[in-house]
Amino acid sequence: QAQLIESGGRLVQAGGSLRLTCVSSGRAFSSDDWGWFRQAPGKEREFVATMNWTGQRTTYADTVKGRFTISRDNTSNRVYLQMNDLQPEDTAVYYCNLAAKPQFPWGQGTQVTVSS
Repeated sequence: QAQLIESGGRLVQAGGSLRLTCVSSGRAFSSDDWGWFRQAPGKEREFVATMNWTGQRTTYADTVKGRFTISRDNTSNRVYLQMNDLQPEDTAVYYCNLAAKPQFPWGQGTQVTVSS
């Protein structure tokens, strides 16, 4: 198992940018595909972006394509999500986890709130 700790979320105005960080501890990191997910109030958790273990292949939800960028640092067991041109509909708790099931227990997430 791994412990996942997300950080970097805060209140930001529409059009602003944030960089989220996820640290994974407890097991090997570099051989796994990783992803970012989010859950808005009253909605199901949804996929945002994934990156394969080599860092050479990424996928994005249509709603964030062109605005968000996922990256990783295998030397420090970190996954990042650069979010640009944030919009109110991006307001959610953001989580990281393995890109596919079975996944690790979810962390606390980090709250991103975008004001209009």
